Amino acid sequence: MRTRWRGFLPTSSFAGVANPFHWGLPRPGDRVIDVGSGAGLDSMIAANATGQEGSVVGVDMTPEMLERARAGAREAGIGNAEFRHGLAEELPAEDGWADLVISNGVINLVPDKLGAYREIVRVLRSGGRVQVADICVEKPVPESALRDIDLWTG
Repeated sequence: MRTRWRGFLPTSSFAGVANPFHWGLPRPGDRVIDVGSGAGLDSMIAANATGQEGSVVGVDMTPEMLERARAGAREAGIGNAEFRHGLAEELPAEDGWADLVISNGVINLVPDKLGAYREIVRVLRSGGRVQVADICVEKPVPESALRDIDLWTG
């Protein structure tokens, strides 16, 4: 059975690799940042879990995905999620703002992974949580592959 919110089927644009909520859903009232939110499915799940007293910020680098996420949230009647333009290495959020940072299949695509994790640490409050579902490689990616945008964008 698929979940629908007010007639909206949120899985229609899902492109993650796993479940960042395997370790638990956000708590009511939590502030959540979704790094690489894409069409917004994980952000919408988080927004439902936090309730109206919580807040979710989805961050994506592409205007097309931001518009798709905003439209999906509107259609689903989700008012406590917003979607901002940004990069994993430069998150558009204040220091210490988030109780939880999630990401689903995005950090593996970021060339500067250390920079992305520095940003995650920056936006987390003391005692905050990180829940990442991703693909990991055990060998360094060759420099030529790092420079080939077609390999990173599918």
